[in-house]
Amino acid sequence: MRLDLTQKYDLRLPRYTSYPTAPHFSPAVGAETYAAWLAAMAPDTPLSLYLHIAYCAEMCWFCGCHTKITQRYAPVADYLDALLKEIALVAERLPSRMKARHVHFGGGSPTILSPEDFLKTMDFLRARFVIAPGAEVAVELDPRTADQAYVAAMAKGGVTRASIGVQDFNPKVQQAINRIQPYEVSKRVIDWLRKAGIAGINMDLVYGLPFQTAESVVETIEQAVGLGPQRIALFGYAHVPWMKKHQRLIPEETLPDVPERWRQYEWASRRLVELGYVAVGLDHFAKPDDELALALKEGRLHRNFQGYTTDSAGSLLGFGASGIGALDQGYVGNEGGIDAYKRIVREGKLATTRGIAITDADRLRRAIIERLMCDLAVDLDRVCAAHKADAGQFAPALASLAPLAGDGVVTIEGRRIRVTDDGRPLVRAVCAAFDQYLKAGEQRHSKAV
Repeated sequence: MRLDLTQKYDLRLPRYTSYPTAPHFSPAVGAETYAAWLAAMAPDTPLSLYLHIAYCAEMCWFCGCHTKITQRYAPVADYLDALLKEIALVAERLPSRMKARHVHFGGGSPTILSPEDFLKTMDFLRARFVIAPGAEVAVELDPRTADQAYVAAMAKGGVTRASIGVQDFNPKVQQAINRIQPYEVSKRVIDWLRKAGIAGINMDLVYGLPFQTAESVVETIEQAVGLGPQRIALFGYAHVPWMKKHQRLIPEETLPDVPERWRQYEWASRRLVELGYVAVGLDHFAKPDDELALALKEGRLHRNFQGYTTDSAGSLLGFGASGIGALDQGYVGNEGGIDAYKRIVREGKLATTRGIAITDADRLRRAIIERLMCDLAVDLDRVCAAHKADAGQFAPALASLAPLAGDGVVTIEGRRIRVTDDGRPLVRAVCAAFDQYLKAGEQRHSKAV
């Protein structure tokens, strides 16, 4: 990676897990709108379900998630009771008992649930949705709080994939982010998962953390690969202390500067490829025989709020405080405050407090951005033909990419755009050329790399 690009294009840009992105949601779309959208859904629409478990046992200082800390189980049980009520309220508004092909537990930390409550939740879902045979059921897992009984419950509940939060194996880095998690702890949980028959193992790593160097990140990469995960996500730490006040506990002078962040990304990415992983989009890596790598190869990779995915379901229903859903008509977001969320649901109301209705123009731009994020390439003529739209409307966007083309970030042939190898970490800057909403919310996003 050329050093001059690290300085020129280190912009604050969306991660494009949706389009339009979350900063543009508004109260104009609320519970009444969501109810109408649910009722209008075709009964044969395949669904994905996302459950947000909004509690952790302790705060990791680098965390950007919506979570609350508790050492007691009573608040977790009370929250789960509200979550199940919301699931029932949403299911009642659907035209039928619909089929779900993907189920994802995120957080917070889903492993804060008791094994019994995890199984209770899976049974509750199966009573209200048809969980398709072969459906992917994924759980984000904190090795510090998951025990063997919980892993056994995951297996019994039909979990097929676990995403292991690791971040970094270096003790100094772990101390600096308040996440003490020795290598042996992660290895033990992965061994339990495999013994229980849960073969899909993802691992989340982070660069740009305090005291990291390119050399130390590569060392963590090599340790992680030694545990044999099918997928590795390599995220850049987003330092946004104005949004996440606990991040102020990380002294800014301990963070790598922009050139060092890029070096960490470049070295780690190169090492993962050397070790046999396929680079998938911006920040994912998968073994060549993994479904994610195969989807990339076959042009059927997608991107949603959970990142890169093989999920092609028509609608995503999000449950829990701050949960986000995606339907054909637009996006919906739940109340983020846990107490307010519980109160709304217990009044028998949907928890949706914000969202955005999307237009055909939004759907077209979303398709272009998704192909860029997933394939690092897009044929504007082909996408526009599929949407019965005129590709000529994107002449200004193509013209705005000229500086990126001049710097070797993209190549442009007619209306075909391809992100170069050097440009991969800057793909979000390429997508931004097609984002009509960006200007008002651009300062509320994390850095591009």
